[in-house]
Amino acid sequence: MTGAVACLAGFEDVAVIVHGSSGCYFYPASLVGVPIHGTFLVENEIIFGTESRLQEVIRELDGRYARIAVVNTCVPAIMGEDIGDLARDGQVLVVDSPGFLGDLEAGYRRALGKVAPEVDPDNSGVNIDGICRADPFCRGNAIEARRLLNLAGAAVATTFCLDRYAATRRAAPFTVGTNPDLASGVGTWCGSLLGLDAVGEAFERLAASVDGVDSRPVTDEIAWADARIRKACEKYLKRFDPPRVAISAGNAYAAFAAGLLDRYLGADIACVAVRSDPGAGNDAVTHTTDFSVIREMIRDAEPDLVLGSSYEQAIAPGAAFVGLTPPLRGRVILHSHALIGIEGALWLMDEVLNACINRNRCPGSESMDQF
Repeated sequence: MTGAVACLAGFEDVAVIVHGSSGCYFYPASLVGVPIHGTFLVENEIIFGTESRLQEVIRELDGRYARIAVVNTCVPAIMGEDIGDLARDGQVLVVDSPGFLGDLEAGYRRALGKVAPEVDPDNSGVNIDGICRADPFCRGNAIEARRLLNLAGAAVATTFCLDRYAATRRAAPFTVGTNPDLASGVGTWCGSLLGLDAVGEAFERLAASVDGVDSRPVTDEIAWADARIRKACEKYLKRFDPPRVAISAGNAYAAFAAGLLDRYLGADIACVAVRSDPGAGNDAVTHTTDFSVIREMIRDAEPDLVLGSSYEQAIAPGAAFVGLTPPLRGRVILHSHALIGIEGALWLMDEVLNACINRNRCPGSESMDQF
């Protein structure tokens, strides 16, 4: 359910209605960062039927948005009410996405499938996908992806999902992604922008496929960023041992972080817990959403550094911490941080090095500026 809401809330001219109880509404509302709507079902409506309450909310929103999207939650889904007739005019999208159907990624894909994007073969731009309103890196990732495409001379087409609904009717034939776990399947996939090597490979494919795209400016930036990260990590390793690391996030973000820390710091990746399916044959990670399992993994690992959410931070309060996935509680986040692209790799290594230095620093040692 949360994934479906996060997908649809990314379209600024789509009203999202969470058809369920107040609890079903408030959790996604706390993550997506934009106004959404709810039916806030109570006992009488659950007993006697919820359709009239839903129609009331739709009438209040009618004419104010290009589309209205209704996300069906667990109670209406279990009741088996048929609300499909509400969608007969095409102005109302009904997404049946109760929480028991799967994880955030499953809900996101189900909602995007209901949007049913269309490819315009004459659109010479490049789509961006994998953007999710529930992701703390949502806006930063979109900004960095657009910056890199512009740097290479590529026009930006549709951003899935941080755009207007009309843009989904004229998507471009080629797509790059910010999070492969949320790949849209729209157009020809040209690669991920998550990681320096991945960025270089994606822009080589774009240069071979899209007229006017020049990968050299992006390649030059990759080399510059790689040199900066190596220099900073070499300084760190002259003073401190490589960190022992525990990671908990979606599969794509976790793999990116583990690869970056291994490559530049020689980090000991003690455990990786992923909430999204890593695919067959990936024995280096544990696929779980069971918090008790994650807790035992982190406690057994005794990490120096934890990457994850506020939940993982609470398990190992003595470890250095970098936020990688929601929820991230108890902190103000105003800046649009990117995790993808060149700026994303630089940001993550900034956070890791500073967090580890602060943990290792003893009173009276040299300042961060001297480092």
